[in-house]
Amino acid sequence: MTDSAPATRQPATGQQVPGQMPDCLDEVCVTCSDAAAPATVVALLDDALAIVGTPRGEEEVSVALVDAAIGDTVLVHAGEAIAVMPK
Repeated sequence: MTDSAPATRQPATGQQVPGQMPDCLDEVCVTCSDAAAPATVVALLDDALAIVGTPRGEEEVSVALVDAAIGDTVLVHAGEAIAVMPK
């Protein structure tokens, strides 16, 4: 039987708080590392997706949160473009 209660996470304080992310007590968040990497939009796809060029090669990311065009440099975090860099 599955429990339909909301997931709980263990904050860094050691106290469980339903539906709340862990407290970030260090310079870098333990959940997401607070890192976004620049990537160049190579192609726009359907469903708010794009192919971007990165140092590791081409990757598919979501561009649902930004107004990106081919050739734009976007900041990508966790597979999501979160900003378009000024030219």
